[in-house]
Amino acid sequence: MRRFGLALREVGHGLRRNLTMTIAVILTVAVSLTLFGTGLMVRSQVDAMKDYWYDRVEVSVFLCGKASDPKVCPAGAVTPEQRTQIEASLNGLTGVVENVFYESQQDAYNRFKEQFKNSPILENVTPESMPESFRVKLANPEDFAKVAAAVGTSPGVEQVQDQRKLLEKFFKLLGGLQAIALGIALAMLLVTVLLVVNTMRVAAFSRRKETGIMKLVGASNAYIQLPFVLEAAVAAGVGGLLAVGAIAAEKAYLVDKVLEPSFRFTAFVGWDDTIKIMIVIFLTGIILASVAAFLTVRRYLKV
Repeated sequence: MRRFGLALREVGHGLRRNLTMTIAVILTVAVSLTLFGTGLMVRSQVDAMKDYWYDRVEVSVFLCGKASDPKVCPAGAVTPEQRTQIEASLNGLTGVVENVFYESQQDAYNRFKEQFKNSPILENVTPESMPESFRVKLANPEDFAKVAAAVGTSPGVEQVQDQRKLLEKFFKLLGGLQAIALGIALAMLLVTVLLVVNTMRVAAFSRRKETGIMKLVGASNAYIQLPFVLEAAVAAGVGGLLAVGAIAAEKAYLVDKVLEPSFRFTAFVGWDDTIKIMIVIFLTGIILASVAAFLTVRRYLKV
């Protein structure tokens, strides 16, 4: 126990002696882990949005209106008889369609107004400019072709749109951004490891006489290496705490107070996932720094 206390005192002395390098390690670890955590947050956000939207994926059957393209709707706006026939065709797809919901122009406008109530584009949108439609919930999202075949060429139908394909393009874009974010984060983690290695080299060289004397008086290899490993772990731990605070701030302010109130039509990453991410980045920083320090000291101290 006494020897462990001496090792802890040596850790404090080592951190103070290499204060500039220690601060550099702390800041680099904090920045790299914050980026790493942000990448994980983006990944969790994409997963949350996928779960939310794929569970609500629908086929939209847009009906001809006054503003429709005459080439697509040569007969003009859909008639009540055509609307009734289209709805009957959709309801007749037993085993394919779970339910059919009719959305009028006013309903579409109200939904648009709720989703984009803080957007300036709302001033240029009127109920008459919104298309009426049937929103179709499928038992199997893969059965879009059956719906398109049933009503795609029916009089009064302007377009049959598969929301799933639109979502796949959107999530593919988000996946690319996610990969870029994680790539930058991993690059920063590599920078952190290299900085820890360099710091331990300098520390080992500056204390080579002390470690030599410790070896002569019978200190074990583990005892000699322990202060270096603990120094790296403590510096990384402090940096990890700063990163944890930054991730918590991202969730509490950016997600909860800025994004979520502005985009109510989707799901956002929750605190459960955020706390898991904070634990992961904190432990990752300590483990990477400790392993890097251990391997560096073992190699360069020749103990």
